[in-house]
Amino acid sequence: MPKIKSFAPSWLNEPSPAHKLFEQPIDDARIPPNLPYGKKPNPGPRRTIARRGTEVFVAVGKQIRWGDLAALKESWETKHARSGSVSRIKRESPEAFDYDDGNSGDGTEGYRIIKTPVADDIRQLVMSPNLDLLAVLTSHTVHICILPDSSHLYARDSTPFKPKFWTLGPTTHVTSRSAVVSALWHPLGVNGTALVTVTEDAVVRVWELSTTDRWTFDAATLAVDLKRLADGTSLDQDFSVSVSATNKGFSPDAFDMEVAAACFPARGSGGWSPMTLWLAMTGGDVYALCPLLPRLWAPPPTLIPSLSVSIVARVAATEDDPEATPEARMLAQQQLEWMSDLDNQEPKIVEGTFGETALEVYARPTRPGVVPRLQGPFEFDLNPEDEQDDEVELKDIFVIGEKSSVADLMMGEEEDLEVDDDTDGGLSLTVICLLSTSGQVKICLDVEGTEAQWLPPRPKHRSRQLAASPNTRSLLTFQTFDTLKPVEVMPESWPMFSEDVTSRYSFYITHPAGITFVSLEPWVFRLESELQGDSEAGAEFRMDLLAKGQGSERERIYTQARGQNVLAAATVIRDPDLGHFVLSATHNDPVALFFDMPETRIARRESPEALPEPVDVPQPEVGWEPRPLFHASAALDHRSALPTWIDHLKTGRRRPLFQQEVRLSMATLEVFHEGHKLVSNEVSEINDAVAELFRKCETLQDELKDQIKKANAVKMKIDRITGEDSADDEPPVSQNDVARDRLQRAKERQEELAARMEKLKRQLGRATSRELSDREKAWADEVRALGDSILGSEADQTSPSGPKTKQPWKRFEEIKALRDALFSQAEQLQKGREGTDNEAPASPLPSLRIPAELRKQKMAQVIGLLDRETALVDAVKARVERLSVG
Repeated sequence: MPKIKSFAPSWLNEPSPAHKLFEQPIDDARIPPNLPYGKKPNPGPRRTIARRGTEVFVAVGKQIRWGDLAALKESWETKHARSGSVSRIKRESPEAFDYDDGNSGDGTEGYRIIKTPVADDIRQLVMSPNLDLLAVLTSHTVHICILPDSSHLYARDSTPFKPKFWTLGPTTHVTSRSAVVSALWHPLGVNGTALVTVTEDAVVRVWELSTTDRWTFDAATLAVDLKRLADGTSLDQDFSVSVSATNKGFSPDAFDMEVAAACFPARGSGGWSPMTLWLAMTGGDVYALCPLLPRLWAPPPTLIPSLSVSIVARVAATEDDPEATPEARMLAQQQLEWMSDLDNQEPKIVEGTFGETALEVYARPTRPGVVPRLQGPFEFDLNPEDEQDDEVELKDIFVIGEKSSVADLMMGEEEDLEVDDDTDGGLSLTVICLLSTSGQVKICLDVEGTEAQWLPPRPKHRSRQLAASPNTRSLLTFQTFDTLKPVEVMPESWPMFSEDVTSRYSFYITHPAGITFVSLEPWVFRLESELQGDSEAGAEFRMDLLAKGQGSERERIYTQARGQNVLAAATVIRDPDLGHFVLSATHNDPVALFFDMPETRIARRESPEALPEPVDVPQPEVGWEPRPLFHASAALDHRSALPTWIDHLKTGRRRPLFQQEVRLSMATLEVFHEGHKLVSNEVSEINDAVAELFRKCETLQDELKDQIKKANAVKMKIDRITGEDSADDEPPVSQNDVARDRLQRAKERQEELAARMEKLKRQLGRATSRELSDREKAWADEVRALGDSILGSEADQTSPSGPKTKQPWKRFEEIKALRDALFSQAEQLQKGREGTDNEAPASPLPSLRIPAELRKQKMAQVIGLLDRETALVDAVKARVERLSVG
């Protein structure tokens, strides 16, 4: 089930530009809804929101508002961030965030008004599959809007945008004829240009639109009157709509075949589902029209091969079965003839839009006939006994087609067909969901399977025609449940279905009381496994388990106050920039519900047993609960009708009463009676609005108290975790002392851990002898290289050539040798000087006289150099000793 994360955010609320998408025009917003002599609008579905990616089209009255929610959200958050802190935002007035709307000089980027040629309020907006056409429906008329590219709508222009509009059936869908209940884009139309309209008088029309041919908007390619078709007996009859038929007299078919809604299954469904039109009648009957095709249609790659296999198997089964009825043999031959007509065609290749693959376009087979047989009304098996047919009033229908059997189709083939992943999992039966006025949902299964059927050809003998008996088919009522309480049921309400984007087997129901989410996944895959015979248990046990097992999940995700405006059909949007949310709207305000769903629930395509179970991650406790946004009643903004009524009296036939005194008369009584009625209605609405506002304020106080209690509980939990919770009898401790004590305990703990770590290191070093690490090896190499550079290596000593540069130890040896030589020379000179002094020379010899000062100076230099070299050698030896010791 989806978990609601939040309701309407700030960028959707007033005064943001996104809120202008849902506001009523200024002239219509202040007109009270219950004017005297007012005309109530006819009930009908209200689907006023259509989407194209992040763009939404919202119908408000006779206008269409266009807006890109991603751009509007980004612009609002950007301006919100520039405005300052949250406290500053709260102090500022709403005028600080005023955006330029359509009435100002400049337009707002991401918001535009689209002008329409409609003459009445827009009821429905239906987007085409290729997102290039928009069907605009009023109660009786249909208009087709050719949507421009988004770049043409982003211009900041205040003038309304006027796209190209075409009136569909200007002489067919008019106010003098029956109302239009449904407009459906055919799933098999070429590039999404085939539109099927269904009117209240059970007339189905197929339109094949072309923007280059205006005639395609004026006349339908196929028009079938279902009342005539229900009474038809042969293919040769005329089932077209009579243009000149204006008889409004009594007819039983006018009540039994009053259409409430129609629906096509998805394009990727298997079998005959994509070309089957399901119709729900107001009286509770359900009909099917198959095959309903436009003149040109483009099937998916697997549709025609799967139909061909099933038709051939059916023909073979009926021929081999001697007990087959003539009707079954005739149906098999008709299907074979239909498929033969299709096989004889050469498909036309048409380029797809938006870069899609090319499409194969076929012509609608004309044999055995263009108009199929109307199947129904279906009988309901296992229908609740307390449900009476005359009390059921259907309003909408939602059909989920059977899954496509691609595995059986490709058995024995070498090449695989390109198919969508959406058709991989699901149920092999068609699911029909019916919705009534009381909010009751009936889930039915088409066990027998709906196939193409045609009326028999005109027989040669009339007796044979009378002997033919109609084939009555039935639907299995699987489950029935209510989505509304008895007090919430409104006779004029019109509940509606809405598709979900996360799963084929989940949808939303929009009714006046709120929005309900329904999921069929709890039993769909379990039922499919039973149908496939995967279980080894007995049939009775399995059926009992299936009957008593979990049914459909349903949850009311939004509840609207009683008496409020009718909600528009919910539109589900899932986008990375916007999130996953459901968008609806009242007549004045949007309704948005943002979900927080895990990724494992997105587009489930296989059995739940085959998927990994999501891990339950404990979520932090949230101290607040999302609540829907409160909007004050529109009655507080309505303009009073009293001045208009007074002006009407001044110019009417009661004009003389204003120029004289008040007198007791019938005319005065009539004026006072009308005035009292008018004022009492307005005062009653204002009283209800004020009472609702008062109750909301009281509720807000209770919610604020609960919020304070939850915040206090969270604070107590935090205090217990941080150790700041103290007993009542103990004296209070300051925050500085608490922080100082915690810091001291942390330091002591750190010292203890450091001591334990050193002790473990020593024990580990003694206990184990491990190899040297890379850093230790590098350090040893460095020490060894330093020792070799100082003391010299064995290779350098034994090498005859020696290194190119002298090593320090060699220089030291040379210095020592020079010192010894100098000392010896000095001694010899000293001895020679002493001998010459004692002995007189025999002959005068030339003597070398060196001044004493010079000799002393040279000796001092030599002794200084020797001392310096000695100190250097001693320092190097000491360093080497330290390195070796370390």
